[in-house]
Amino acid sequence: MNLRNSKSKGFTLVEIMIVVVIIGLLAAMAIPAFQKVRVASQDKAVLNNARQMAAAADQYYLENGATSANSSSLVGATNYVKALNTVASETYPAGYTQGITITITGVANARTITYAP
Repeated sequence: MNLRNSKSKGFTLVEIMIVVVIIGLLAAMAIPAFQKVRVASQDKAVLNNARQMAAAADQYYLENGATSANSSSLVGATNYVKALNTVASETYPAGYTQGITITITGVANARTITYAP
């Protein structure tokens, strides 16, 4: 009886391999979904930054009677946007012109996003 009880304890190699395969399949399905959510989140954050810069440029145009503004006159501790935090190594334009589409390049070193104010 003791010999029989000791053999039935534990998992077989086949059972462990099946569990590993199932975990691998779940990971294979979850990783692409996570990447899509990450890309969408980055794009939304960059688009939100573009909206803030466009609103800051509009405020600058109204206050100064200008039709263009440099990024340095919009972003700063005492300016319209306190800080412009990048989320995916993107590059924002150095200047903004009233009514012109804003193009943000190098989003995650692969994508370009445009925002039409």
